[in-house]
Amino acid sequence: MTTQGEQEPRPAGQDGDALAHTNRARGGRRRVLAWCALAAVAAGGSWVVARPDPADLIPGLGRTSADAAKTVPAVGASPSQPLTEVQAFTAERYFPAQRGIEQDAFKARRTAARQGGDCAETLQDRAQDVLHQAGCQGYVSVGFTSLDQKVVSSVTVLRFADEAAAGKAWQTLQGKPEALAFVLSDAAPTPAPSTSTSTGTTPPNAAKPLTATQVKAVGHYVTVTTSRYVDLRTANATPDTLLNDATRAVSFTAGAPFLWM
Repeated sequence: MTTQGEQEPRPAGQDGDALAHTNRARGGRRRVLAWCALAAVAAGGSWVVARPDPADLIPGLGRTSADAAKTVPAVGASPSQPLTEVQAFTAERYFPAQRGIEQDAFKARRTAARQGGDCAETLQDRAQDVLHQAGCQGYVSVGFTSLDQKVVSSVTVLRFADEAAAGKAWQTLQGKPEALAFVLSDAAPTPAPSTSTSTGTTPPNAAKPLTATQVKAVGHYVTVTTSRYVDLRTANATPDTLLNDATRAVSFTAGAPFLWM
């Protein structure tokens, strides 16, 4: 019997059992929700990792230049090193055999090429070394033959330490371009046709082959270009535009690679 406002007493142990049951139920639901959340996060993380790069699907999309710069090079791949000036100074680099000369009406192909570090090898006569103490550091000598087989040209490019040294050599060679041998073969520079007699002397009035020559200073390089006829003619009845055109074309080809250096 209870008075108004009082709660009827419950059997002993009933409140504790109900509360424990309620707590266990709530704890179970929390664990289920936590595991579901973890599973969702794991699934989402796996999708992010496995998601393909847009750049792999559409070329040019999704990868910036900064990302590309961070790309790790393949194992074993060695980065290409730029050539030094000495390494790049070769006949094949500046006068490729497969690339002929075609300037205006003049067309020619390469027929000889030599190179080296001893510039004395380019001389017609080593006893008259016009390059002595000139500071020449290397040379490339190339021979060309016109496609009509009428004209042969020889060009020698000399490399110096600086423009001042090249300028001095240019001044010297301006007055003695014939000091350099005419290149006709890969084996060795070919001396200019000799007009000497059996006694070894050269008559003062001996006729020399008709030639056209240009000596140019381009940066710290000097180019010496000479053209002559295959038949070694000593004169031409008309103004010799053919030799001039050949020399101008070969000289320009020789100097062009060094204009921007």
